[in-house]
Amino acid sequence: MKTENPVLRYVPRSEPFFTRGGWIALLAFAFIALVLLPCLYVFVPEGSAFHVSAYTVTLVGKIMCYAIVAMAMNLIWGYTGILSLGHGVFFALGGYAFGMYLMRQIGREGQYQSDLPDFMVFLDWKKFPWYWTNSDSFLWCAALVVIVPALLALVFGFFAFRSRIKGVYFSIITQAMTFAFMLLFFRNDTGFGGNNGFTDFKRVLGYPITVPSTRATIFAITALAVIGTIVLTRYLIRSKIGRVLTAIRDSESRLMFSGYNPLGYKLFIWTLSAVLCGIAGALYVPQVGIINPSEMSPANSIEIAVWVAVGGRGTLIGPLLGAGVVNGAKSFFTQAFPEYWLFFLGLLFILVTLFLPKGIVGAINLAKWRRK
Repeated sequence: MKTENPVLRYVPRSEPFFTRGGWIALLAFAFIALVLLPCLYVFVPEGSAFHVSAYTVTLVGKIMCYAIVAMAMNLIWGYTGILSLGHGVFFALGGYAFGMYLMRQIGREGQYQSDLPDFMVFLDWKKFPWYWTNSDSFLWCAALVVIVPALLALVFGFFAFRSRIKGVYFSIITQAMTFAFMLLFFRNDTGFGGNNGFTDFKRVLGYPITVPSTRATIFAITALAVIGTIVLTRYLIRSKIGRVLTAIRDSESRLMFSGYNPLGYKLFIWTLSAVLCGIAGALYVPQVGIINPSEMSPANSIEIAVWVAVGGRGTLIGPLLGAGVVNGAKSFFTQAFPEYWLFFLGLLFILVTLFLPKGIVGAINLAKWRRK
């Protein structure tokens, strides 16, 4: 009796969007960040052992913003192989765009009781500059959070990628870009607060910005942004675009011989990465309460790369883990041993480069493989 070849009857199963463990971890994070921590902060009295302090909420919220930036860096570096040392400028531009709205919401409650921000009154400005037009509109400034980083990334990336600048040369010019913007924003005549930047925020959408309910709401929105970025990253790396991006990372010349033009793909992921950084900056400002040109320093952009390298670039969870580990350690060291923090960061990067070239996640995966 003739039997059918089992190979011909084989139908490959589609890969799940998340594994079972992945879904459990994502849902657990959503419960903790959207329900548990906000409730322990808002509803549990301060004297209780279960109360979560405002400092903890601010710290975790700040780290979640950094996690979004790390995932954005991972898209361009981990999956596409393009190391940027200028992502700090996109983060800061998003923060400044939303900070303009927060400054307008101060109204006449500033030190000089003027409709203009205090720094403008101090510098004897008589009216808002043209680029502050409609800055009292939440929707307009929210749009600027996306448009400004995207436009800068689009223009910069078009000329850089079209000129086929890559490798260390691309890293250097991105670092030069963020340094130039830092120097520009340090100037008092640019209308962005100079060295002090924006601070002393009062309210957002009419709600006092320092009350627990408002802080908890911004914290929950940040958590939703983290979840959205995880889902978006997972979707992209499983799609055709993701396969093309990894091909650019592994062998761009071979991809071009296959008939693909990498310019559009690189420009897309570069611009998307910048937009994610801008959104993270906008969520960072109301939680931390300040935005100034130091966020554009080249050292900050290098630190973003360190987060991704420590966690494991080219992995989904690595940037989240790296941002949490490095910034958690930074919070501890800057309080306990503030003068040694930069030495610790440098040592951490050297040790990871020498002993964990694929980061923490890569080391864990290697250990699992050896056990089999």
